[in-house]
Amino acid sequence: MNLAELWPFYSEFAKHPSDRSIAPLAGIFYFMNKIEVVFQMAIKVSTTNRIPPFLAMEMMNATRELEVTGADLVHLEVGQPSTPPPPAVLRALTTSLGTTRTHGYSVAFGELPLRQRIAAHYEDWYDCRPDPANIAVTLGSSLGFTLAFLGAFDRGDRIAIANPGYPAYRNVMKALGLEPLLLPSRAAEGWVPRLEALANEGNLPDGLLLASPANPTGVVMSDADVKHICHWCDANGVRLIMDEIYHGLTFDTRPTSALLHSNSAIVVNSFSKYFCMTGWRLGWMILPDDLLEITERLAQNLYIGPSRPMQEGAMAAFDDYDMLDQNVLRYRENRDVLLRELPPEFLGDMAPADGAFYIYADLTHLSKTAVNSLDFANAMLREAHVACTSGVDFDQELGHRHLRLSYAGSTEDMKKASRRINSWLPSYLKSL
Repeated sequence: MNLAELWPFYSEFAKHPSDRSIAPLAGIFYFMNKIEVVFQMAIKVSTTNRIPPFLAMEMMNATRELEVTGADLVHLEVGQPSTPPPPAVLRALTTSLGTTRTHGYSVAFGELPLRQRIAAHYEDWYDCRPDPANIAVTLGSSLGFTLAFLGAFDRGDRIAIANPGYPAYRNVMKALGLEPLLLPSRAAEGWVPRLEALANEGNLPDGLLLASPANPTGVVMSDADVKHICHWCDANGVRLIMDEIYHGLTFDTRPTSALLHSNSAIVVNSFSKYFCMTGWRLGWMILPDDLLEITERLAQNLYIGPSRPMQEGAMAAFDDYDMLDQNVLRYRENRDVLLRELPPEFLGDMAPADGAFYIYADLTHLSKTAVNSLDFANAMLREAHVACTSGVDFDQELGHRHLRLSYAGSTEDMKKASRRINSWLPSYLKSL
């Protein structure tokens, strides 16, 4: 007997509470009601989407809590520029807010004028001009990757990614029912994974996702490497996703785009890094013809379209390369400050950080006692008031030996961080 069947008896008891003949039924009802409350507490929670935390964001949460107490922190934990977007971008956004048209929905792939401007950007930088119809403006590059995973792959498909690498790649893949296949890469090899390892396995993945410049290592692939990867993927039927969100943030030469070497690759980029628009959550992807329809339908249903005011502001982002390049010069100076001022044993064995704004320090030789980078980062935050991100975020196998430092802030902050680390480090090592 369920609660619905008992209800008539309970109603009768409510009318005649003195009738002892139905009193036991009221007791049964009460008991079953309690049981129902217990059962209601066990409401469905996903068992397939149990993914690790994004430690850089966890560290950012910890810094916010400390700053509320008045602590003066130096932020090296998150890859976000400390400078605002160019003034023209801010003016364009402000102007757009006063017009009626920008307060409605955008189309799924974004407004055509912005897509045309992005296409012109590729002609300016790479001497190639993608069709604006193949460009999708997204809610940050993060959603671009999600669209790529959903549009190009089926549940159970395997996608190879570099290890160490950006943690959201593998975590989102797992949440979508895809299998990330980790490709080991090491400093001695320039942090560039070797595709031969995939071929030797005899079971090629369905996709390959690589980044250049790379997070967390700051390594920039050579043009020859990018060309080789594109041709290898096309020859082996492997869908390539190329993360180019740090393009513009290189200190020697501008890297090549996968668009120059492949008609099947998905290219993902963003306004967050070079254009200093991290919090705007606006990115783009360039899609091959065979993924246009499915990706547009996914975008329509996932988020309808990107923010129209943000798109209006982004139109002006391409108008002042000179100002943005001044930021890149500062990043280079910031990198050099850290490389010069921090102890060599703190930095350890590392490949040249020629792009993005990260140093991936190796703590292996810091002490005879093994140093766990997660404990190290937490202690450095609490005691030295310098925030960094543990390598465990990027490499769950060997990341405990590494620490990522972001030098996207001011040069003065890099000098302050160096002084604090140098002052704090001896006492920490002594405590081990």
